[in-house]
Amino acid sequence: MVASPEHGRHEPGTTARSTDRMMPWPQANTLAREIARPLPGRTTPVVQAGGQVLAETIAGVRPVPAFDTAAMDGFAVSGGGPWTITGLLLAGGYDTLPSLSSGEAVEIATGAPVPPGTTAVLPYEESTVGAGTVSGVIRGRIHIRRTGETLAVGAQVAPAGRIVTATLAAAAVQAGVDDVVTHRPPAVTLLVTGDEVISDGTPGPGQVRDSFTGLVTAITTRAGGVLTASRHQPDDPATLAEALTSAGTDVIVVSGSSSAGAADHLHTLLTERSATWHVRGVACRPGHPQALAELPDGRWVVSLPGNPFAGLVAALTLLEPLLETLAGRPPKPYPTAPITGTAKLTPDAARIVPVTWTGESASIIPGSGPAGLHAAASADALAVLPATWTPSTPAHLLLLP
Repeated sequence: MVASPEHGRHEPGTTARSTDRMMPWPQANTLAREIARPLPGRTTPVVQAGGQVLAETIAGVRPVPAFDTAAMDGFAVSGGGPWTITGLLLAGGYDTLPSLSSGEAVEIATGAPVPPGTTAVLPYEESTVGAGTVSGVIRGRIHIRRTGETLAVGAQVAPAGRIVTATLAAAAVQAGVDDVVTHRPPAVTLLVTGDEVISDGTPGPGQVRDSFTGLVTAITTRAGGVLTASRHQPDDPATLAEALTSAGTDVIVVSGSSSAGAADHLHTLLTERSATWHVRGVACRPGHPQALAELPDGRWVVSLPGNPFAGLVAALTLLEPLLETLAGRPPKPYPTAPITGTAKLTPDAARIVPVTWTGESASIIPGSGPAGLHAAASADALAVLPATWTPSTPAHLLLLP
């Protein structure tokens, strides 16, 4: 599954923005959201489309209600009373319905179809029953839901661009819709690089556990994508090159191999493949080596720093907005809140820190660094502090997965 090469806006092998200085965090984040286009629509059973985004408007194919139906438990009556009770109608399918003549009534349940000739439904609490008859006064409301009064055939159930929720799917089914057209969820491959990384078991000397697969899976799912593979890659350029070639997904995420060290091969490999660099370093701490590139065949590559907290920052900065756009999700503003506490600011770069958030204000959790996730584990969000930030001034919040 490969994205259209039409997504690109620059000549292969070029850099979308100058790399002489790191791209400001707001610019990189916005670019990641705006550089791509939603993936094409496909027909999907509505009951299987949860979390996907409608590529086309849903219109009702049957009215709601589908027939005149009783809105209360009581008696369907015809004409003036008292009325002779002639039968009982419960909710369910009927080949034919008995007609009511003036002066007749049938006991009826909420949701049951009202018989032809019905004037009103007399609720139990407004009726008096005796000797095969029912009497009462029809007041202002007749307690009948007419065919199509909630939704007519052809009326809009939901517009394009809406995420299919359980409620939306139920409304579509009620309106007789079996299939919908949704944007295909972007497929993601994660390549976890590093000779020191192990997938399970107890790390030995010089080894660390893979902490990226769970984070990238959660962020991908939240953004409307699907992580189809997570593979460990040794610090070997030939092996990484083969993994880049064989990954047949819309997006390839590479953790590690993102800087300029002896074991960092990704940038060289992408340049050799005439990739277009859209982001090549972001002015933020931690997470500045992150990058976003586009291969000539339209696949996207998101590079995450190998330090876990820095990688988390990069995934929220570049990967999540890219995937949301590919999935067809509408842009949403980040929440903001006044931030209290202290942080070590960096000139010309954003400082990104874990915070607890009450919904009104947020407080910095001390002790975070690029490698450790322990502070982020206690946080509700990450605050993006510009170099000019001062305590108690507002900042954008990135909600944690």
